[in-house]
Amino acid sequence: MNNYIPTINISSLIENNFNSKKSFQTIKKIERACIEVGFFQIIGHGINIKEINNICNIGNKFFNSPEKNKIKLAPKKWNKKNKNIYRGYFPNSVNGKEGLDLGDFKITPSNFYKYNSSYIEYLNLSKCFNKSSIKCLSNYFDNIFSLSEILFKGIIKLYKKDQNISNQAFSRMKTLSTLRFNYYPNQTKPIEISKQDGVALGCETHVDSGVFTILYQDKKGGLQVQNRKNKKWYDVPYNRNALIVNTGLALEYLSKGKFKATNHRVLWNKTKRMSVPFFFEPSYDFKMHPSFLNGIKSNKKGIFFQNFLKNSLKKFIEYQR
Repeated sequence: MNNYIPTINISSLIENNFNSKKSFQTIKKIERACIEVGFFQIIGHGINIKEINNICNIGNKFFNSPEKNKIKLAPKKWNKKNKNIYRGYFPNSVNGKEGLDLGDFKITPSNFYKYNSSYIEYLNLSKCFNKSSIKCLSNYFDNIFSLSEILFKGIIKLYKKDQNISNQAFSRMKTLSTLRFNYYPNQTKPIEISKQDGVALGCETHVDSGVFTILYQDKKGGLQVQNRKNKKWYDVPYNRNALIVNTGLALEYLSKGKFKATNHRVLWNKTKRMSVPFFFEPSYDFKMHPSFLNGIKSNKKGIFFQNFLKNSLKKFIEYQR
């Protein structure tokens, strides 16, 4: 099943015309992909491939720098001199891969303390990156966040609601959205062997926590998606012009299970590879409730997203801090 992961041209949505016939057809394709697969690739997304290549080069340069340099951005668990707990660099001794988690670049030393969330942290990237690189990373965060908003507004359109209700869930500086770099070094051994089919894995089977994840994977690939019905695994093919989108637990919750989060994993590969996912996650104080997309007021209290996120991250060893 070579075409299990559908590819959707979303250029009509990028024009921000949600009312055209072509846009509605695109939204229906996204709906079908979310329901049937939980994964799809998007082209015509408006993000220049040169911009993606630039941030990949920045990431590769960082991960190939000396450990004493990278550890400058590590959370307090690995660098006692730092105050950050959630954002920053984690070494490959944690789970066989290195990572760098970056939050909203609008967070500064003068405003982060205003927000009542331990997930809102200022990370001083100038310890490891020059101004040009920081600007490039910041621009990419802005662009991928805007792209995520467009996709979410497409989902809202399915419920025949005003797309502006997206602003209730997502607010810059309050958002817990994360730009992550996953770097898989020359792994000498897999992190685990799949109990289902005996396959060697470089990243364990899991689902994501947010609304959407938008991922760029390099040509080495390795990402696999599980079919919900037959439980078989399918490769996500490399497409240099495409970004990969998958649904997360927050969207499953908000849609009353209509759009389910889908299991995925990464195969073990002895050669170096890198992926760049963007986790599109609501504001920390957004009160999650399944009535949100349906526009039905409920007397139930719901759950703040930061608490929802905390619960869903417990299964990830890199966040056990």
